[in-house]
Amino acid sequence: MKILTINDAQKKIDDWINTTGVRYFNELTNLGILMEEVGELSRLLVRKYGEQSFKETDKGKELSDEMADVLWVLICLANQTGVNLTEALEKNFEKKTIRDRDRHHQNEKLK
Repeated sequence: MKILTINDAQKKIDDWINTTGVRYFNELTNLGILMEEVGELSRLLVRKYGEQSFKETDKGKELSDEMADVLWVLICLANQTGVNLTEALEKNFEKKTIRDRDRHHQNEKLK
């Protein structure tokens, strides 16, 4: 199985949108769709790991699929706004490493 990098995913989704999907929804529509997808993921996580029980409509849903839906729309938004997610993630790692170098080790709640 070929490894799909973030850059590959951004290109592959862009290609799919411009062929099969016709065009991107506008940024605000995709933001709304992202919130919907995060809500669906949240609902499933709450039922699987929280105290809420499953409903009939929850059956057959997979965490992996719900996470992929979130990732898909996030990548669409990155493509639309010119964000290179690989570069953004690398910068985010650097920021968190500098900011949180000692913070979590000093957190008594995590021990």
